Order: sequence, then structure tokens, then C-alpha cells
Amino acid sequence: MSAGAWAGRPLGERTVAYDERDAILYALAVGAGAEDLDLVFEERLRVLPTFALTLAQWAPDALGSQGAFDTTTAVHGAQRLEVLRPLPRAGELRLQARVGAVWDKGSAAVFDVEVESDHFVATWSIFAPGAGGFGGERGPSAPREDLAGAEEVEVATYATQAATYRLLGDRHHMHVDPDAARAAGQPRPFLHGLCTLAAITLGVAGRVGAHPADLRTLAGRFAAPVFPGERLVARVAPGGETRFDATTGDRSVITGGRVSFG
Repeated sequence: MSAGAWAGRPLGERTVAYDERDAILYALAVGAGAEDLDLVFEERLRVLPTFALTLAQWAPDALGSQGAFDTTTAVHGAQRLEVLRPLPRAGELRLQARVGAVWDKGSAAVFDVEVESDHFVATWSIFAPGAGGFGGERGPSAPREDLAGAEEVEVATYATQAATYRLLGDRHHMHVDPDAARAAGQPRPFLHGLCTLAAITLGVAGRVGAHPADLRTLAGRFAAPVFPGERLVARVAPGGETRFDATTGDRSVITGGRVSFG
């Protein structure tokens, strides 16, 4: 079955439940501090919108398990999130998932996995080496952003962050097991891309004077992994839609970032 034949394929429905403890653990995992009481204290809790992505992680995993691509070589290339309404402090959400577009990059394919609910729409873009060449459309190219003169904000990661974040549901071994990380081509366990993106979003929100729970849209491409304990620098260009990217040392880790609050 060619990669292009997966376009439009339903991936099923699922009801997911969570409580205040899960939402608080998530906030701590992506970098919220003890002083951020409306993110980590149940009496004042606002749920970070990016928490939704942990609830929907089953969808791209389901596509991989059905044999659409080689799960040992495919990587999470980009993420988009549109917030339709705030997440409740606890409860159940009904999610529907499908394969959207499948882009032919020649030597690889990119599968867009779309998850919808009453509260959000999220899209994973999965880059699958060896699955291209099926004669489909190439799709959009990565945007080239000029962020010269943008403001900078530092974002710290911590040594146990990947081990903590995986408790939210993404338990791929490469984020905690050195042998699995080396098998994936990395020298040691690395941070989940969605954890990196959420941590940077917290920093960007602080830089532009927004509350991170007021996030409305978010998008970014994953350029390289981040290792727990590394310090990131995000360049932030505020506007109606804030643009950003992030580096650690001389390594670019997030490109084409866009976020809005309101």
C-alpha cells in the first residue's frame, strides 16, 4: 500500500479522561514553577492548552502501528494546534482522528494526522523516510523567517524532564533508555518535541505579556532534538501572530514557530 493511499483514512474515535492531577503534572513537566499557582494549584487551576496534545498522542501512534511507515525511522516533523475552547480542569473529551494529506517529498513522505474535538484541532506531521516517490503532491515548503532584531528569551530544561514528561502518555523508550536513544541515532535520551515546544511557548508567553493558558494557535517545526538540561534561546518577534524560533548553542531546534494568544 503506497503512502498516498492512506490520505483520508479514519483512525478511530476515543474518549480520554483526565483529572486535575494530570493537568498539574503536565504544567510542571513543561516548565511551570511552583509560583505559577494558576497552573499548579487545583484551587486556581487553568489547564494549559498544549496539554491537549498529550491526550491525542494515541492517533499518530495508531497510524504507525497500522504499518503506514517504519516506526523506527519516522520522526515528528511539525505540530499545529488550534484551540476552540478552554480545556476543563478535569473530565472526558471525545476525540476523532484521521489521516489528512500525505505529501510526497521524493525520498520520504509526510503524513498529516488530524485529531478533532469540541475543544481543539491538532495536527501532527510525521516525516517518514523511504515512504515517498508515490507520485503525490510535494506540499508546502518550510517557511523562511527573518527574525533579525527579534527579542530573546532563555528557556531552561532540566535533567529529569523527559523522564517526567513521558508519564503523560508518550512512553517511547528513546526518551529514557540510552540503548533505545542510540538505536534512534542519538547519543543519549532526548526530550519529546512536544515538551520542547510547550516549554518554549511558556517563555514566549512571558516575553509578550500573555498568559500561556490564553493560547489560541500554535505551530512549529522540529529541527533537532533537545537533551534534558540544555538551555534554549528563543527569538521572539511579537505581532498579531507572534513568530519565534529556538536554538541551543549553535543548533537550531524549533523553526517556523507561530503562536497567538487571546
